[in-house]
Amino acid sequence: MAFDEIASQVPALTTLKRALTTGQVAHAYLFEGPSGVGKMIAARSLAEALLCDDAPGVGCGKCHACERVRNGKHPDVRIFAPRDEGNRNLQVDTVRNEIVPFTKFAPFEGRAAVLIFPEADVSFPEMHPEAANALLKTLEEPRQRLTFILLSERPERLLATIRSRCQTLRFAPLPTDTLRAILTRNSIPEAQQPAAIALSQGRADRAIELAQEGRAQELVELALRVDDAAHAGKIAGLLDLAEQLASRDDRELVLETLALFYRDVAALAVDPGGMPLAFPEQRALILERGQRLGPSAAAASVRSIFNTADTIERNANPETALDAMLLGLAYPDLTHTALVVPKRKR
Repeated sequence: MAFDEIASQVPALTTLKRALTTGQVAHAYLFEGPSGVGKMIAARSLAEALLCDDAPGVGCGKCHACERVRNGKHPDVRIFAPRDEGNRNLQVDTVRNEIVPFTKFAPFEGRAAVLIFPEADVSFPEMHPEAANALLKTLEEPRQRLTFILLSERPERLLATIRSRCQTLRFAPLPTDTLRAILTRNSIPEAQQPAAIALSQGRADRAIELAQEGRAQELVELALRVDDAAHAGKIAGLLDLAEQLASRDDRELVLETLALFYRDVAALAVDPGGMPLAFPEQRALILERGQRLGPSAAAASVRSIFNTADTIERNANPETALDAMLLGLAYPDLTHTALVVPKRKR
């Protein structure tokens, strides 16, 4: 049946099923939340329920209409993803020549028509409002039997006038038990699951990717290497490490891993028998670090790491930002002006 593949999203699914049962399906929905938690499956399931031949308003998942929706071949369901080039936002010509004509004439054979926009905040960003403004009139005054479904990880970046025309449904990060079950179904060994789940941020797609080929464990080992370098306090080594991290495509993920490690350190420093750890296999090392740093310094390290990630995202020089972060981890009581920092060899 439609929606059966979606786990741990009871509030959102309850709202959608009630709308289908009462015939009060909104003309536009905004499904917001991280990737890998069921937003796209929910969008397709809603389309199946609206177009199903054998179980209208429910979706059987087996009839010809449901199969075509699922395989992306139903003429009354269109998916408009962001462009592959440039800043990826949809162009005005796409709205005028493809989207608006579809909204004028669909449905072609079914009882309803559905438009799905993955990464809607990328397609219709606030900073490039032209395409969104071209769509706005259609979104404000839709034809009957027409439903828009916008998916977004960062809805705050979506043009505000688009957001205001949609009914918002929140899709939450998946809980640990759900992620563990998903990894098990995907034949991920139990030993590789804890680190992947900790780094996944509740996203099934990310948990699976990180568990494959031991990538999560590799990230944990890199975080431990950073901690070792900070503990040793050798400035030249810290600068070399900052240079290496700056060149990595996954440096954001490395910083998230490091922040989780120091969060564990802070937690054990406060209560050695308290909250579950993100990296329980490193408990002995985490406990030792907590005794050395104390909860305040460990918590300050977490803040420093998140601030560094934010600074880099706002286009700061990654190497400079990582220099400052690593020196701060090694010497939390000193400013960089108090350190004799050697120049890099170029």
